[in-house]
Amino acid sequence: MSLTSLDPRVTRLNLPEEMPTIEPKPELDQFETYEAFHQKKEGAAHTYVGPVHAPNEDVAFLFAKEQYSRRFPCVGLWIVRTENVMVTPYSGDGENVYDMMRVEEPAERSAQAEAYEIFHLKKRGKAHTHAGRVMATSYQEALQEARTQFGDKGPIVNVWVVKSKHVLQSAEEDKDMWTTIPEKKYREAIAYKVMDKITKYKEEHKTTAP
Repeated sequence: MSLTSLDPRVTRLNLPEEMPTIEPKPELDQFETYEAFHQKKEGAAHTYVGPVHAPNEDVAFLFAKEQYSRRFPCVGLWIVRTENVMVTPYSGDGENVYDMMRVEEPAERSAQAEAYEIFHLKKRGKAHTHAGRVMATSYQEALQEARTQFGDKGPIVNVWVVKSKHVLQSAEEDKDMWTTIPEKKYREAIAYKVMDKITKYKEEHKTTAP
């Protein structure tokens, strides 16, 4: 028996009433998601610019460079696999999420501390910005250390915590990859010299109305 529906297009498909079992998608059927952080100028904090889908970190870095640094100044790029980002709950604008969280005081350290990167969201609709680095033995301890060191810089709507070892960073010697030719500013259309040629052509072929 075929499946009947109020939608005649479905009926015309002659689908069986008993639908076959759908096998789960194979592993890595889709690319992984990575988060990209962009540094606009020397000394500036890295700011979140968006996600990319890629098969590995190196390709994610390439995709992020092409997608997020083509039109605007950029001197550095960080890439993090999405699954490696620990996210806190959100607070309302004007509130400080650190004040609303119950973070237990870290117990005596039994493991060796490692570096964590802390990113703050100051207002909903804006982007997470790198606040600094802390040393801790876990994400929760890193969050507590972040509250101690950066928690008074509120309001802070949301916090991202990432182990430093999970951050793929552009190297100092790679900064020339963003260097553009002197004749134009990055890739803004207005900076191309073709406009000068168009203007010159219009002047040369300008006709006087009768």
